[in-house]
Amino acid sequence: MRIGLLTPSPDHPLLAAATALLTPRHHVAALDPATAADPPVGDLADVYLLKTRTPRALAFARRLEERGAPVLNSAGSTAQVQDRTAMAGIALRAGLPFVATATEPSLVGLAARGDLSYPVVIKSRHSRRHDLVARVDDPVRLAVLAAEWGDEPVVVQRFTPNDGWDHKLWVVGDHVFAGLRRSELAPPAGTGTESLPTDRLPAGWLDVVRRVGEVFALDVYGVDLLDVAGTPLIVDVNAFPGIRGQSGAPEALASLTLSTAAGAHRPRALAPAQPVS
Repeated sequence: MRIGLLTPSPDHPLLAAATALLTPRHHVAALDPATAADPPVGDLADVYLLKTRTPRALAFARRLEERGAPVLNSAGSTAQVQDRTAMAGIALRAGLPFVATATEPSLVGLAARGDLSYPVVIKSRHSRRHDLVARVDDPVRLAVLAAEWGDEPVVVQRFTPNDGWDHKLWVVGDHVFAGLRRSELAPPAGTGTESLPTDRLPAGWLDVVRRVGEVFALDVYGVDLLDVAGTPLIVDVNAFPGIRGQSGAPEALASLTLSTAAGAHRPRALAPAQPVS
């Protein structure tokens, strides 16, 4: 099989480990969408793994899909979860336990209104590396952020009291991996993720996480959950996360890659987009 990695970082631990499993029998080639030319129609790989989220990368992946190449995850699904406003709307309409989310055109405009009920969590509307994610407890902190982030479109979420730990769940095809990480919004900040056996999760949590994949048409994804008195509350969804340090994750990715390349698995199709205000 011919496998393409759409990424500027083929040495990422998950990709590198999966590549090591695949290369004895299959050809794996990395393409950086920032610099790569579109491959000819007759020279397409059997499957592409989309491990980057830049606009150029998404456009590159869309062109591959239009030519008939399967992409994990699809460009449309990846783009959908980058917009936190769209993400929240889709999740809530589907009945998922997603944190209530309001959208503001700019952080400076939000600060000028002066009508927030604290504490809140403020995030960049568009998910990306080094975006804004902060707990805000008072107008002083809001003013400091507004001075730095100014015109940044943001979403506002009511802070939900919790135990200070993020439950990180990652899905690769039919396989689910879990970990605990100290929340960046709850001191003291942690520096790593502790593996968590999935059988230690409360009843029903795995069903919620698998439902996320169906709703957002994702095959490789992560879900961040808070434990609110035993009930899961989704605060974020990510396409193709790193899944570092999880035993069995590279094997699961290699298996999903081959089954997709062979046509035994079809990447999930994105439902028609709903209008987002």
